[in-house]
Amino acid sequence: MQSFTFQSPTEIIFGRGAEDRVAERLRARGASRILILYGGGSVVESGLLSRIEKNLTSAGLAFLVIGGVRPNPRVSLVREAIREGIAAQANFVLGVGGGSVIDSAKAVAHGIANPTVDIWDIWTHKVEIEQTIPIGTVLTIPAAGSEVSDSAVLTNEDTGRKLGLNTPLNRPLISFLNPELAFTLPRAQISAGAADIMMHTMERYFTNVKEPNVFTDRVAEALIRTVMECAERLLISRKDYDAMSELMWCGSVSHSGFTELGRCKDFSVHKLGHELSARFDSTHGATLTALWPSWARHVYKYDAARFAQFAAAIFGVNAGTDEERARAGIRHMEEFFTSIEMPTSLAGLGIGTPGKGTIEELARAATANDTIRLGCFHPLNAADAAAIYTAANH
Repeated sequence: MQSFTFQSPTEIIFGRGAEDRVAERLRARGASRILILYGGGSVVESGLLSRIEKNLTSAGLAFLVIGGVRPNPRVSLVREAIREGIAAQANFVLGVGGGSVIDSAKAVAHGIANPTVDIWDIWTHKVEIEQTIPIGTVLTIPAAGSEVSDSAVLTNEDTGRKLGLNTPLNRPLISFLNPELAFTLPRAQISAGAADIMMHTMERYFTNVKEPNVFTDRVAEALIRTVMECAERLLISRKDYDAMSELMWCGSVSHSGFTELGRCKDFSVHKLGHELSARFDSTHGATLTALWPSWARHVYKYDAARFAQFAAAIFGVNAGTDEERARAGIRHMEEFFTSIEMPTSLAGLGIGTPGKGTIEELARAATANDTIRLGCFHPLNAADAAAIYTAANH
């Protein structure tokens, strides 16, 4: 096995009523002036935000509430929240929602701790940060894994760029996970969330590391199978507590780094998908399933045995050559995405079929005008990116 360093410092409070412990645990962590960030009206309508506010008030903790975070989170709202957080002298940021809210909370925390720096300069690495203020989360959507991860994404509306930032400072100090908070999610969000969770593990599974990492592989394979099973159950009954519990915990494990030990992150499909989200405001999970089959068919030949192992572990495909099993595994995964009502083409995103010029623009944007290579399974240049977009363009 390859050597690795692993640290996951996030305290997880998991189970029914987990959010009722917010004040207790935040106070224990030194919070006194809390900026609460949320997205749309669901946390208001469900009464979740009100319960958290009452919980904090009863503990004598001061707080400021800011809503309006949108999917593919915008840097403009983050800048506004930073200004208000600095004025309120916030010393803790609590994101209540899904991945976009939590990613925004991370950015707000960094901005409050570095008040003389524009947050986009941090995201574009013009400034490397060395400090932040503590971040907590109350998770309502099992999907992004941001409640434990070292990553976050922001979209700059002015430039049309969606960029990720990886830093240990992104890891939340504490996260509250109550599966019941996800019971009211629309079917589409359950499917998109499940796809995102699977892709977080698949983008770590398909890498260029050749040394055996048996336990890491088996954890990844079991996680993917569990997510597939639970997604199917939840599309039948969204109040299946056991299925939602498994899905939510898989989401956290998938992006904690545990399924990449001894490997590297590829994340080329994520980076290609980010360009679609930035340009067309497409749902993140949907961009991943729209592109993965085309990516897989473009690259599997560089390690067909790895794709064959995947096909055997996930779908029980054991007959044929490595190449035949690899192709069968890709086809089965594409069929699974379709079965949970996720797109497997660009047209499925509702954006039509972009023209050649648009495809080339997306490929250049993803590769910074062909100056960087995406991923580590088979590093992609602009021509590769264009070929994958083109193959998915139907």
